[in-house]
Amino acid sequence: MTCGYLLGYDIGSSFIKATLLESETGNVIATAASPEKELEILTPEQGWAEQHPSVWWENVKLATALLKQQAGSKLDDVSAIGISYQMHGLVLVDNNLEVLRPSILGCDNRAVEIGGHAFDSLGEDACLHRLFNSPGNFTASKLKWVMENEYDIYKRVHKMMLPGEYIGMMMTGEILTTPSGLSEGMMWDFVDEKIAEMILKQYNIQPSIIPDVVPNFFDHGVLTPKAATELGLKPGIKVAYRGGDQPTNAFVLNVLRPGEYSANAGTSGVIFGITDKPVADPRSRVNTFAHVNHTKYDPRYGVLLNVHGTGLLNSWLKKNIVTFGSDTLTYNQMNRLAELIPAGSEGVIVLPYGSGAERTLENKSVGAAICNLDLNIHSKAHILRAGQEGIVFALKHGIEIMPALGMEIKEVRAGNSNLFLSPIFCEAFATTMNMKITLFNTDGSQGAARGAGIGAGIYNSFNEAFIGLKPVKVIEPNLKKREVYLETYLKWYNVLKKFLSDEK
Repeated sequence: MTCGYLLGYDIGSSFIKATLLESETGNVIATAASPEKELEILTPEQGWAEQHPSVWWENVKLATALLKQQAGSKLDDVSAIGISYQMHGLVLVDNNLEVLRPSILGCDNRAVEIGGHAFDSLGEDACLHRLFNSPGNFTASKLKWVMENEYDIYKRVHKMMLPGEYIGMMMTGEILTTPSGLSEGMMWDFVDEKIAEMILKQYNIQPSIIPDVVPNFFDHGVLTPKAATELGLKPGIKVAYRGGDQPTNAFVLNVLRPGEYSANAGTSGVIFGITDKPVADPRSRVNTFAHVNHTKYDPRYGVLLNVHGTGLLNSWLKKNIVTFGSDTLTYNQMNRLAELIPAGSEGVIVLPYGSGAERTLENKSVGAAICNLDLNIHSKAHILRAGQEGIVFALKHGIEIMPALGMEIKEVRAGNSNLFLSPIFCEAFATTMNMKITLFNTDGSQGAARGAGIGAGIYNSFNEAFIGLKPVKVIEPNLKKREVYLETYLKWYNVLKKFLSDEK
């Protein structure tokens, strides 16, 4: 291993985060996030969600400048750059590499019907056998929507890409994709281990607009003089890793082998489990993708359970329940206020499904809801606690799908961040699920940095890449409260069933 520094970026829909890591020790030298307040998500129509890619690039530059304030000349010794990114988004550029329209984000729902029609047309057996999923509301279906509704834009498309691939293009001038990235867009054929011709033909997508395919850990190009000037870095630095946020979160937690599971509770709530068996949920309530260490001869599949509105719900509660003009509470203060309320929230029920179609609900949109309020006894503290419990219950509802795929979860690893900073959330999660949580002081930007170390050959193995990675906390189920949580979950589930019945 050579000494130097690794730079990782996490391109989220809320923030852009950057971390400078010392390769020899795994120590974090500096970390920064931009902007100060969450990025705006554009909603030109109900159920739509867009951001302009230029906003991500501007905040990559701002986050790098903040790093430089902390780390100074150490940024001159960066050996490799890695990129983690929000999954399932669509970016389109023309021959001049200019963006043609705002990015359609992963949580955008406009392509649900297009994907459903393709599933029926191609057939369940073919889709589940080759794609492991319905085309659903994923990137390929979003591209088909552009073709059908904005053909003047579509006919100018030179390349389509995912959000992290756009940032890679801005850094290197090259447009590349990965099997993992294509699989998250429903464009990877797991039988032939190549671009899925069946979906290209179904949607009439020209193969030429798909970028060249390379591994996640690979030489994705080098920082151009123009990009280096904009970022305040040296030209020629290798960009050596790119992966979706959830596979990268799993990677940085050393979740790479069958039977290992990671969790995340940021903007979305996620459980991500690894298997070497080709598994697919027939109803696509959970989704199977190629993990970042997947190969044809040593397959590693990531089964992803996703609930869209977790951090989004917490953010909404912050803005609308505990904010009065310029006076507001921090998330930590919200957690402490919620701790005043006993488990079960004294009957308040919150459904966290306020971000459109939910995969675990078979792409139904039931909306968020606060139920059973008693105006005589309930306060904002009850709503805050019930919000966190509702997120846990939504994840439990999803986890109950996974045993049918041969996946039994007894322990998860997670970063000590976002909702896992809340003692209430951790207790409710571990106790309701009856599983141990091991928290690590890491995140996606650190994962991107460590991945770049592998891709650039600085680390010779995965074990080397995890140098310095240590658990900071272990949460066990609270058996004394398990009955309360399970009773509350049953009440929550009965409310959900009513909403699902009404949605039909």
